[in-house]
Amino acid sequence: MAYFIFAYHLLVVYLSCSRISLSLAQNLPLKAVNLGNWLVIEKWMKPSLFNGMPNDDLLDGAQIQLKSTKLQKYLCAENGGGSIVVANRASASGWETFRLWRVNENTYNLRVFNKQFVQKDRVTRVVAVNNVPGGWETFEIVRKPDDKYRVRIKASNGLFVQVKSDTEVAADYEGYGWEDSNPSVFIMTVKTDLHGEYQLTNGFGPDRARQVLQEHWNNFVTEQDFRFMSANGLNAVRIPVGWWIAYDPNPPKPFVGGSLQALDNAFNWAQKYGMKVIIDLHAVQGSQNGWEHSGTRDGYLEWGDSYISDTVRVIDFLAKRYAYHPAMIAIELMNEPWVDVNLDTLKRYYKEGYEAVRKYTSNAYVILSNRLGWPVDPKELFSFASGLHRVVVDVHFYNLYEDKFRNMNAQQNIDYIYNNRASDLGAVTTSNGPLTFVGEWSGDWYAKQEIDEDRKRFIKSQLEVYGRATFGWAYWSYRHDSTPIWNLKGLIENHFINL
Repeated sequence: MAYFIFAYHLLVVYLSCSRISLSLAQNLPLKAVNLGNWLVIEKWMKPSLFNGMPNDDLLDGAQIQLKSTKLQKYLCAENGGGSIVVANRASASGWETFRLWRVNENTYNLRVFNKQFVQKDRVTRVVAVNNVPGGWETFEIVRKPDDKYRVRIKASNGLFVQVKSDTEVAADYEGYGWEDSNPSVFIMTVKTDLHGEYQLTNGFGPDRARQVLQEHWNNFVTEQDFRFMSANGLNAVRIPVGWWIAYDPNPPKPFVGGSLQALDNAFNWAQKYGMKVIIDLHAVQGSQNGWEHSGTRDGYLEWGDSYISDTVRVIDFLAKRYAYHPAMIAIELMNEPWVDVNLDTLKRYYKEGYEAVRKYTSNAYVILSNRLGWPVDPKELFSFASGLHRVVVDVHFYNLYEDKFRNMNAQQNIDYIYNNRASDLGAVTTSNGPLTFVGEWSGDWYAKQEIDEDRKRFIKSQLEVYGRATFGWAYWSYRHDSTPIWNLKGLIENHFINL
């Protein structure tokens, strides 16, 4: 009798798993949309998030160059770091550029080309030798009241950095004044490219950041949006998340808690409206590409072997939490690793991340993102993935970001989709290989003087070609407050696109 009871339970489990497996398969290929800028911030998609931030041009990762008004030469970390700081360069490039780590709205660490930090040494010399910032590596940037790019740099000893000669820079100036002859006055050039989650949370500080993000999470994507998506032909969402979500509600500083509840809500809304969820680990600790959407602090790509166990921990957390949720369809282990990420290291992580998912589910798909950049073999993951179960390779197709697209007109862009993109997708879509997923694409291009009909034909060509991907596609993005062509919700509402 016990044997028959045991056999009955095995049959129930088998049938249940079979139903889940069949259900997942019936959803393919996916017609999905990315919920970009919801749980991983990208300012270009909603600039108002940064409104009211003090010194908003001096955020983490801002790159500054400092030209002495007295010598008319730039400060430079000799040899790119590991030595003294000098003031003898007539023009500025990499060694003359300092990346900011923001301590507060006025106080900063300055990171040099080789990743050391500028400091006042045990005497008063200014050097760049330490790899970890501390008190001696902290400087206040004092801006002239009527000219914010005319600055003086106050060191931890309370004295100002001055250029004594072109090879001697010291933190020992006690004088005042803003005249050109003052050896402590510099003209600061600022390049601020990074406006991601790190820049927002560290720029506002924990209390204000929590308020800003909570309001954003509550309103940028809602249950009504899932109803809208489902009613308009979409059957899945790809949700970018950051590594800090695994530590919610108390993630490491400067990140703030709350995004996990928003993700829980998304799963429940997806289930209610018959949709599936792809969790996309968009931002990993150490940054896999140096871009703001990777959660980077200063734009350096530092993800590698030493970060594998931490990143696997995030995947394990997400898989354990959502593996049995009816809306779960896939976990993407990492978004857009750059070509500088070592391929063997990436494969090692992908194997461990895959195994972390399989601890909790044999049905959910595991998505592996191709590396971006040149030269990358689009099939470099195929032999690795061939022995794995329910694996998908993600490729991103934008007619942007490369010089070859800059002079294409509307018809050339459309022809590129039907010819080149179709060929690219066909090359990675094989009967015995992993499934294929165009995880990001959009209707944007560089073409000028286009008309709406041209843009509609461009989008239609992509829908036709990317519809051949065996796992499906995901448009970037559902909402975009700045650029309508990136805003799928608006495109649908305005009958620009019909799914």
